[in-house]
Formats: sequence, structure tokens, C-alpha cells
Amino acid sequence: MKNLADTLPMSPVATTPTMTTAPPAPPTTDLPTAPAPVAPGADAPLERRLADLLASAAQRADVPVDAHFFDDLGLDSLVMAKFCARVRKQPDLPAVSMKDIYLQPTIAALAGSLTPSGPAQERLSEILSEVLSGVLGGQQVPADANFFDDLGADSLVMAKFCARVRKHPDLPAVSMKDIYGNPTLSALAAALHDPAQPDQPQEPSPLPASVPGTPPPMDARTWEIITCGVLQVLVYLGYCLLAGGLAVVGYLWVFPEAGPGNHHWLGHGMSLWELYLRSVAFGAASFLLLCLLPVAGKWILVGRFRPREIRIWSLAYFRFWLVKTLMRTSPLALMTGSPLTPLYLRAMGARVGRNVTVLTARLPVCTDLLTIGDGTVIRKDVVANGYRAHGGVIQTGAVTLGRDVIVGEGSVLDIGTTMGDGSQLGHRSTLYTGQVVPAGERWHGSPGRRTELDLGTIPAAPYRPWRRAVYAVSQLVATLALGRIMVGLTMILAVLAFPRVAALLEDHPFAFTDWIFYADAVAFAGIGVFGSTLVMLVVMTTVPRLLRHALQPGTVYPLFGLRHAAERTIERLTNNPGLGTLFGDSSYVVHFVRALGYRQPNLQQTGSNLGTLFKHDNPFLTTIGTGTMIADGVSFMNTDYSATSFTVSRAELGAHSFLGNFVLYPAGARTGANCLLATKVMVPVDGPVRENVGLLGSPAFEIPRSVLRDAPLEEHADPDRFRRVLSAKNRHNLRTMALFLLVRWFNASLAMIVALAAVELSDRFGFLAFSASFVVMLLIGLLVPIGIEHVVTRSRALRPQLCSIYHPYFWWHERYWKLQTQALRMSMLNGTPFKPLIWRMLGVRIGSRVFDDGCSIPERSLVTIGSRCTLNTGTNIQSHSQEDGMFKSDHDVVGDDVTLGVGALVHYGVTAEDGVVVATDSFVMKGTTLTRGSLWGGNPALEARAATTSPVTAERHRS
Repeated sequence: MKNLADTLPMSPVATTPTMTTAPPAPPTTDLPTAPAPVAPGADAPLERRLADLLASAAQRADVPVDAHFFDDLGLDSLVMAKFCARVRKQPDLPAVSMKDIYLQPTIAALAGSLTPSGPAQERLSEILSEVLSGVLGGQQVPADANFFDDLGADSLVMAKFCARVRKHPDLPAVSMKDIYGNPTLSALAAALHDPAQPDQPQEPSPLPASVPGTPPPMDARTWEIITCGVLQVLVYLGYCLLAGGLAVVGYLWVFPEAGPGNHHWLGHGMSLWELYLRSVAFGAASFLLLCLLPVAGKWILVGRFRPREIRIWSLAYFRFWLVKTLMRTSPLALMTGSPLTPLYLRAMGARVGRNVTVLTARLPVCTDLLTIGDGTVIRKDVVANGYRAHGGVIQTGAVTLGRDVIVGEGSVLDIGTTMGDGSQLGHRSTLYTGQVVPAGERWHGSPGRRTELDLGTIPAAPYRPWRRAVYAVSQLVATLALGRIMVGLTMILAVLAFPRVAALLEDHPFAFTDWIFYADAVAFAGIGVFGSTLVMLVVMTTVPRLLRHALQPGTVYPLFGLRHAAERTIERLTNNPGLGTLFGDSSYVVHFVRALGYRQPNLQQTGSNLGTLFKHDNPFLTTIGTGTMIADGVSFMNTDYSATSFTVSRAELGAHSFLGNFVLYPAGARTGANCLLATKVMVPVDGPVRENVGLLGSPAFEIPRSVLRDAPLEEHADPDRFRRVLSAKNRHNLRTMALFLLVRWFNASLAMIVALAAVELSDRFGFLAFSASFVVMLLIGLLVPIGIEHVVTRSRALRPQLCSIYHPYFWWHERYWKLQTQALRMSMLNGTPFKPLIWRMLGVRIGSRVFDDGCSIPERSLVTIGSRCTLNTGTNIQSHSQEDGMFKSDHDVVGDDVTLGVGALVHYGVTAEDGVVVATDSFVMKGTTLTRGSLWGGNPALEARAATTSPVTAERHRS
């Protein structure tokens, strides 16, 4: 059986050269020249006639029909303009424009596009016209009318057209890539009529249960699900017991003379320095314990991971989930890029060579199946879990990386993938099961395919093992003595030093019957929320400005030195998700990022310049052009790495552009002004500078920048009206920001009340009081956001929208996003039967026996999920989109027995019928209908021939 990589088209980047003059033609002294040939007669083949006319215009003896006009022949736009003029003078030839030349840059391609259509093609064009007319509500559709420019359709309308064409028994399937590449009915019919068309999707194939290697639907028994859920609850309770015990042990260690009547640390006769040293020692011991716990748990519970299938909700699955949960709680996640990470992976069973740099915080789970050769670099946000969920089972498989491999930022490696020595995988790329990158080759795209782009352009520095060791020790000391752990301990000690809190430890009647108890808790919570916000603002805008002078753009520095420490500190201090959420989606975010160091020349305020989720490597080397708007999830890539060195560079985003969700924007991006970069697009770093176009997919191809439906907003036509609506939006956003802080204060107050109650009850119940408080805090963290969700949506329910960003509904929707459940609380329930229950309480219409390993659903009540579905880690069902100044949202419907692969994104208006499989890291475009039992993959997702992604070698291991 073929794997997905064999079934999906792997075409190269489809780009259109910009209207610039090509390099001048090279000297042709070694080629025989001839006078302009006489145009052949009308009975000569079209290719021959065009070739002779071009030879005449270029003063050449002959022109091969498959030679590229610019790359192979070295012609320029002036010569091609002469050629177009000579073609137009032939009365029996169709006219040729410069646009045709750029779109069809060979004689063979040009002749094919000019060949008159036959009866079959004309009939195909008529049927397509009827289907498109039905989608457009009966509007007449001329054969040469551009879908976007002339008819005013947008991608959502054309996605519906593609869905209707796929359901028509007499028509071949059409993808959105076909639509963008052939934006008229005549061109589309010609492309579909051509039997050699390479990217043509195949007919959908069902997902029969008899296919070898295909798992049946979720077939776990009810008692198995209940048993697994009970065991998982016991694990959470065990964590709370461990945390309660550590709290008591830590207090007794820091305050050794603590006892009845002597609880206040000022009465211990202990200096502040001794108190600090004891706190650091306790933090180090806790850090070591939490690092060793996953290692011990993995070897005791699982032993070695092997390629196999584990039935979800079985006892084997519970052991797998427990090990994964232990690994996800390791404090090494706070030390991304540390030289300690390879050592940790080796302790977990991975085969890791020397001089390996792991920059991703998403560490693999099935470590025994991971092999990393010497000198390999794994960039930020790479996903290589070593497992995936599919159709009711967990499938584990090997990920093998050779020596000196580079894995680009944001890439995903599915199970059963291999990269040979010296190979590279580009940013925002994917390797599907069974794909092998040969040694020395460079691949990119989703799915991966060969490219000539070189990611390893940074000169290497000498390998110094001692440098890595010194950096690891200093990083560990800084984390324990100055980092988050120490900050948390300091805050706890500050609260315990307060006289009324210290008095809670005395043996007296319950203090929480007094209102002062609650006033203190609310005051401490307020100081923590508002004080920490102000402190972080001060630190983020001062310390990095001092460190920026240690780095010069374009200079190559060795890894794990003082310069590298400065670079990592700048990145950590200036990336704060909480403050990004506070200021994002408002006019005030531009002032916030300017204070961080972003350059915004000729700033044009839109009220939505930047979303709530954004990050960068170095804000001082990031430039956002005037009038540009950015949705959530952008990551500016200012730093490039080799195995032993790094350099920082400026990432400059052009003016009047728009970035969709989850765009990784690198330094040196080949995009200029007025570009639309679609969701999850691979931003090109080679070729001509793209301007006034849209880019979609991985690798990227060009699409229209805008359509009639997204015409300039009427608010911008009248400056006075724009100022009024922007002022109204600012006032609404200010109230939203205040509500956001109040909600955080409310949650913190509840947590503080519970914590102080535990302190009060500790004399009677010991560490069990603290353990119980952690359980209550967990429940509060899950239930309070559910109540907030219902309060927010009670007055105004979510509904499909097409409106301006200056419409009050959109402002309310921005508020809805800010007040959602924190991802940390939801992620704790990944892989448990409780996650679907929480989704249901939040408004998602979800069926039974759904397995959710880490799905995100921003618009809960707009999503319907059937029964027995499998949602992998990193999946996102996003029922909205913002394109320039327009906000759009619609329902998403996922049928029964659907599997969404790791990192897959489903856009708004999508219907996935029963039995659909969406492959790893795929992007399902808005409005797409995924037919029953079909397999989709790629960015953008196309329908594939095969109907399963199960490895043929996997066998079911039933409990």
C-alpha cells in the first residue's frame, strides 16, 4: 500500500516572475546567427511557427521548444515584447501578451495554452460554467471572465465550487490550486482536459474496514474508558499529593526552627543570605526530582518504545499516557536550547550524537525511536513526537536524523521518516510516513519535496565541548538562583512574611470566618496580577535594550558563549504571552511592540495591527511596514544557526501587507509591499521579490492579492468617519483589557483564598491540606472559565459573520477571544476522556468516544464534532479568518470516525464527512467539503489516492 507521500502531488514552487527586466542575453559569438527567418506557412505546427518567430526576434538560428525564455535563453522583456508584436502581426495566430509570456515561459507551454479547444473541452467548459453559475446564484459566467477580478468571487466561493465539481459524476476533481493557477473557465477546462496535468487529484476512495493495516473505529469498551479515566484521576491526585508534600518539606527545610508558636521567619534568627541559600537548595532538589521522575517512570512503566500500535483507553495506553504526562512536566522545558537537552534525551533512551543542538521545546515522547547524528540542528517549534493517533490507536514509529542535518523551524516529522547525512528540511515543512530525504539533499514543503534552497549558510565555529559544559552549568545556576523558580519562591516567602499570614500557622480557630482573611487574599492577588504586569513591562523594556549592544547583525558568533546568552535572554524577556494577549487585537499593541524594540516606520493605525499571539527572536531587528496587519501566531525568525554558531539578522515585513495565522517570517524573506501571506504559508526566501500578490501553501504559490468582495473599507473613504469608528473601537478595547485583568485578578483571588485556607488548616491536616488545595485550584482553573464562557455568550451568541473589523460584533468577538480558557488548564486534560466533556461544557457540539490529544477550538459553539473522532496534538479547528479589514466566520462540521493529523489546521466553513482522514500538518482551506472516507494532505490540503495513513508494517497489540 502506498503511503501518503506517494499519493500527494509534489510540484515545485509555482511562482510568477515580477515585471522586472531579466538579465541581459549573454554574448552569442559562439552561436551561428542568421537573418530573421521567413514566417512558416499556416499549415506548419503552432510550436514550430512560434519558435521561428522567437528566433527571428532574438536573432538566433533556432529556439528549442522546451527552453525557458529567461533562464535558458537569457532573453529579456524587450526581446519578448518584440516577439509578441510579431505574433500579433500573424492574422491566423491568437494574440500573445507579456502576461502569457511570464505564465508560460517556454514555446511548448505557450503553444499549449494557445491551442484551440476541441468539442470535449468546450463541453467541459459548459458544465463547469453551469456549476459555477449555481454557486454564484444564477450569475452568468463568461468563459474568459476571471473568477476573482471580474466575477468578484473569493476563495470561500471557489471552495464551494470545487466541492460541487467533486460531487459531479462527469467532472474531474478540482482543487483550489487549480483555481488559482487557472482563474478562468476556459483555462480551467483546458487544464482539466489535459491528460498530462500533473497535479490532478484522484477520485475519492472509501475507507473499508478490510484494508490491511487500517484500524477500525474507536472500539474500546465503556468499562475500559471508565477505568482509564479513573486511573488518570488518580495520577492527578498523586501529583497533588507530591506537590503538598514538597510544600511542607520545603517550608521545614527553609525554616528549620518552624514549629508551634514560632512560624514567622523573622523570629528564626536567620539572615537573609542564609534564607536565600536554603531556598536555592530546595529549588535545586525539586528541579532534580522533577527531571528524574520522567526518566524513572519511563523505564519502569514502558521500558523501551518499539514500533507498534496501542489501542486507545487500554491499559497499555494508560502507561503510555502516564509517561508522556511525566515528560511534559519536566522543568527542562524551561531551558529550551540547553546543552542539557541531548543528555536528557539520552537518559530517556534516544540515540543522540555529539554537538547536537535542540532548540524546540516540544521534546519527543517515544525517545527510543529517535536517532540524531553528530552536528545536527533541530530548530524552534519542530514536532517529532515519535507517535500519532489514528483511528482509535496510538501508532509509534522511528524518526531518524543523520549527521549534520538541519530541520527547519516549525517543521513536522511524522513517524517512519528518515533524513540522511547532510540533508536539510526547510521551514514550515513536513515529512510524511515513509519519506526519506537522501544524504546531502535539501527538501521543503508539505509534503516534502526536493529543492535547491540551502539553509546551512552560517559558517561553523570550532567545536568546543568545554563551552557547552560551562554554558549548561551557568544556565542551570541562573534558572535556579535567578530564574522563574527563584522568583516563585521569593513571592511565596513574601506572602508568608506578612504578619496576618504568618498568624494563620498558629493554633487558633479558623481565620477564614473573618472578612479580613478574604480581603488579604484579594489584596495579595491584586498585587500579584497588577504588580507582576508592571514589573514585567519595566524589565522587558529596559534589560533587553542593554543587552542588544552585545549583538551585531550579520556577525557570526559561537554558540554557548556570552553572546549566545545575551541572545537567549533577549528572546526570553521580550516574549511574554500574557502581555501579548493584554495588548494584542487593539490600537495599543503598536505602542507595546515599539517599547519592546520593533521598528514601525510611518505607522498607520488600524486598530488591529497585530493579534494576541506573536513572538520573535530579536524585537530590535524586526520591522513592520506601514499599514500592515498581522493575525495571530506570527513568529519573526531573526536568528539563524549552525551546529556551533549563530547570527542575527533583520526581518523586514513590507508595507500594506497582511499576514494570516501561524506565519513564520524569516530574515531575508523575498516579499515586498502589498503582499497577502495566507495562513501557514511558507514564506519564500529565494527567487524574485514578490509584490502586489498573495502567497499560499508550502511551498508557496501566487494567488490574487484581493478580490472585489474584499474591496477597501468604506470607513477609510471618509477620514472623519474613520477617526470616529477607530475611537469607538479603542474605547471598547480598553474595556476589554480591563475585563481581561479583572478576570485574571478574580482567578488569582480564588487561588489565593484556597492557598491561605490550606495554610490555616495545615496545623490540623498537615501536607494533606496543601494537597487538597491543589486539587481545588485545578477544578477552579477548569470550571471558572466555563462560567465566564457562558456569561460572555449569554447576551450575544457566536454566529457566522462577514463584517468589517470596525463593526461592533468584531470588537465583541475580540473580547470573547481574550476571556477564553487558558491553554495550560486545557492541555492538562489532553489524552483523557475528560477533555471532550470540557469541550461540551464550553459549547462544542461533540459526540461520544472522541479522543483529543491536544486540539484547539477558538470558536466553540460554531464547531460540531461527531462520535469516535481522533484529534491529534497541535490540531486546530479555526472557525474564523481575518483578511485585511474583513472578519469572516462560519460553522465547521466534523463527521463520525474522522482523524485529524498532528498539527493539522481546519479553516472555517469546512465540512468533513464520516471517515475522513486529514494528514499531518495539513491545511484544509475554508469552505472545503471532504467527501466520505477520503484522505487529504498537504498545504493546502488536496485529496489523495490512498484512504489510510497506517504503516503497513504495524500490528495491533490488544490488551
